[in-house]
Amino acid sequence: MDKLQPARLAFTPDGIPFSATDGNSAHQPAQASHALLSGNDLPQRWQNRERFVILATGFGLGLNFLSTWQAWRDDPLRCRRLHFVAIEKHPFSAADLATAHTAWPEFAPLSGELQAHWPPLTPGVHRLHLDAGQVTLTMVFGDIATQLRAIDTAVDAFYLDAPSPVCAPEPWAPALCHALARLAAPGATLACGNTDTQLRAALSAAEFDTEAQAGIGDQTPILTGRFRSRRPNRHAPPATRCAIVIGAGIAGSTAAHALASAGWQVTVLEQAGAPATGASSNLAGVLRPLPSADDNRLSRLTRAGYLATRSLLQRLPGVRWNACGVMHLGREPIHEAQQRRAVEQLGWPPEVLQFIERDAASRRLAWPVDTGGWWFPNGGWVRPSSLCQAALAAFPERIAVRYDSAVDHLNRTPDNWQALAADGSVMAEAPVLVMASGHAAPRFAQFAWLPQRAARGQVSHLAADATPDLPHVVCKLGYAMPAIDGQRLIGATLQSGDPDSSLRTIDHQENLARLNLSLPGFAQGIDPSTLGGRVGFRPMSPDRLPIVGPVPDPSATGPNTRLHSLPRQPGLWCVQGYGARGIVWSALMADLLVSRLEGEPLPLENDLVDAVDPGRFILAPRRRPWPPATIRNHL
Repeated sequence: MDKLQPARLAFTPDGIPFSATDGNSAHQPAQASHALLSGNDLPQRWQNRERFVILATGFGLGLNFLSTWQAWRDDPLRCRRLHFVAIEKHPFSAADLATAHTAWPEFAPLSGELQAHWPPLTPGVHRLHLDAGQVTLTMVFGDIATQLRAIDTAVDAFYLDAPSPVCAPEPWAPALCHALARLAAPGATLACGNTDTQLRAALSAAEFDTEAQAGIGDQTPILTGRFRSRRPNRHAPPATRCAIVIGAGIAGSTAAHALASAGWQVTVLEQAGAPATGASSNLAGVLRPLPSADDNRLSRLTRAGYLATRSLLQRLPGVRWNACGVMHLGREPIHEAQQRRAVEQLGWPPEVLQFIERDAASRRLAWPVDTGGWWFPNGGWVRPSSLCQAALAAFPERIAVRYDSAVDHLNRTPDNWQALAADGSVMAEAPVLVMASGHAAPRFAQFAWLPQRAARGQVSHLAADATPDLPHVVCKLGYAMPAIDGQRLIGATLQSGDPDSSLRTIDHQENLARLNLSLPGFAQGIDPSTLGGRVGFRPMSPDRLPIVGPVPDPSATGPNTRLHSLPRQPGLWCVQGYGARGIVWSALMADLLVSRLEGEPLPLENDLVDAVDPGRFILAPRRRPWPPATIRNHL
């Protein structure tokens, strides 16, 4: 794993900003951007279309993106949704973008919005929802040699940056040209500021017909091309945008919100009388990633999920949350050393992750602790019920929520899925059905194969004045939160296969013991028998990752079936298995669900999409047994 190396902003003698890291300057941006637009026959080709996808092999200062965005806004016949995907090995910081963009005041409104949404400089895919959600910028931070193969979409137009490896006459440029062809939609076009014959030969071998055209003014000639393959579009948009979502917890509510944001009509069926009454019913939950020194799948997914949830919270009014910071203390010296090493090896920016020594952690918490640990300055807590309510209320014209509506079973007609009541009456009908019912999903016949268990969790509520003040969320063997509405939440126990829904004093005692181990003596003298709390049942998967995607058909699976050729049940999808990380997973997984349904660029790399695909359990039955009934450390 390589650390992400940010670009260093520098200026030429005549004041033109450029990246001193790779020498990529921004000379004559208006002409260069116009050449990329006109070389791809834009804006004409996006007019009157549902969506249009552009991929740029570099981003730099974002001037090509800003020019494209501006051209899209100026076009009354523009496509409904514009997707711009850019791969950048050395991204600029938001502060450097703000400094550099002052050289182009004509883009000020757009560049200001871009800077406000710019992500922290961590590796991987970052999704920016701009222009009221009509423009989606998918930034992929990393080396194009690997990242071009890690994304999956249907690209209508390619912006090939002349300084990028694709356009350079390198020995491996042909492989990257074939990677472009893998992503090309039927009739895709390209434009590049390099007319090198070796590049043209590589593109021709990858099924692109190319032509050198004269530049504008004193600009060098540009290369244009068109994809000649007649293969069918693997990412066609849906013919009808109508869906049923079963469940109004955090998984179902955010899925319904994402669908409605994309123009879908959604019916949400919830058996309870209000949203967030099951596993999403806690007064608050923790929002922070879970790093690892090797940046493994869980680390990458929780980082992407954490950033996606923060982005959604900032866009969605009415959610109760607080970015008070999260202090994740080392369990013991060995774990503390692992945390320190992870921070050093990952090299994430300090606004995402820091390591704080024991004495500094004690000062920050105003309480003596035994170890230092991770500090997430922008982490915090979220009230799940408020997130569910805000998500469901955001599009009242597109989301119909029916409470007290228990679905008994599902039925597939030739064209639709039906959600049926116990008496056989049809409660809702649509071509797409999304299962988001948490631990109850396996009781439906179509999900009987799902290797998901309900894990009982008990949270304890302490009166705020029963303990000293706590300015931040603290995690160690459990978690403790700042006071929220006069109560401090601590927890949580986690027992698999335990159906008891009643509050238990012994579990309060366990939560208090964990708190006193994290913050020695913090809850001394509190009688566990006097505490209130909440019991919920979390849907846990064997590998602790979400289960999101099209639902497989186990009966049609052969012994040599691969994941991408696995038979699926048409129109049946799920957002399941969030376990104890519903707040972290919800926004990202909802985006992934809708992007796959729409055939749009995905918010994750291909290996992570496969890692959460439901089909993984059909093809590779788990080799490890379920963990013990009581899980002592699930953080």
